[in-house]
Amino acid sequence: MTVSLTSSTTSTGVIPFDFVSFQSTEQFHGAVREQLAQDIEVLFAYAKLPSPLVDACRYVMTGQGKLVRPLMVASAFASINSSNNERTDEPNDDIDTLDTDLDALLENDSDYDMSRRAALAVELLHTYSLVHDDLPCMDDDELRRGQPTAHIAFDEATALLAGDVLQTLAFEVLTAEMPTFAPFDANIASQLMAIFAPRARRMVSGQMLDLNAEASASIAQDDLEAIHRDKTGALIEAAMLMGGVCAGATAPQRMALQECAQYIGLAFQVQDDVLDVTMTTDTLGKPAGSDEKLDKSTYVKLMGVDDATSYAQSLFNDGRAAISNELHSRELGASIDGVGTDNDALLALIEWLWSRKK
Repeated sequence: MTVSLTSSTTSTGVIPFDFVSFQSTEQFHGAVREQLAQDIEVLFAYAKLPSPLVDACRYVMTGQGKLVRPLMVASAFASINSSNNERTDEPNDDIDTLDTDLDALLENDSDYDMSRRAALAVELLHTYSLVHDDLPCMDDDELRRGQPTAHIAFDEATALLAGDVLQTLAFEVLTAEMPTFAPFDANIASQLMAIFAPRARRMVSGQMLDLNAEASASIAQDDLEAIHRDKTGALIEAAMLMGGVCAGATAPQRMALQECAQYIGLAFQVQDDVLDVTMTTDTLGKPAGSDEKLDKSTYVKLMGVDDATSYAQSLFNDGRAAISNELHSRELGASIDGVGTDNDALLALIEWLWSRKK
């Protein structure tokens, strides 16, 4: 039976985002965010953290973040799943069995549940890195995701420990026995860990290289890109690859996902540098101009705003081209709202990222 859905919940909870009929980027992303929000609460109930640690963790994990990395997991999962399993858009003739079928999917679809675990893992690791980056010993920022940073809202010791436990939970969640999740798939879990762990290490190494570069009077573009391929790009690589693995990506598909992620990861950082000098603090949800304040090496500093913007666009285009052939999709136009995306979640995500203002 082919299921085509337009709502986002059933009597059992959230409809799996890979079974939501892709009508727009907003609809798909809403389904992913709703699932992630529920899974975060399940995780914290499972972890039984003491106060104020659990309060700080919930505070930073439920702020107004873009959730780019879990969206990447979900989009790669949905795109590879769709590419490997040709689906039609014919209406369902047996609508009375819809809830029963979805109950079975929620209970038994371990591949989908592994993608939920992966989405949680990358957001936990990313949020830990933000909490630590904001500490006085690092960037000493007071605003993140439109609200006071963790060490301001709580205290420095609690913020430090919140980051620590989010990092450990990022790995635990891949195999934890949690309510609402199917038992973990050992084969997929081992593949996810092999992807995730080295890229988590690279993210931290990239942060150290970035701090080292602050003490340098000047840095070449190649060196700057090497920093950001680890600091920003490594976790983006992990997100796309983990989503693909959960969907049973072939070796060529994994190679295409990795190539796409490498372009998008770098594009995302170049774009961040541009937004830091062209957007306001209210729009960004974090202090505008912070790179200049810390005298960081940026693409804007090296190239200027216009050339850096053009470079980001070329990288987004390269990322789109890297994956589109493997997804059997035509090249995208300029649309950002699901039109021109060939109903593909990952290609639509790339367009959405290019259009972002924060």
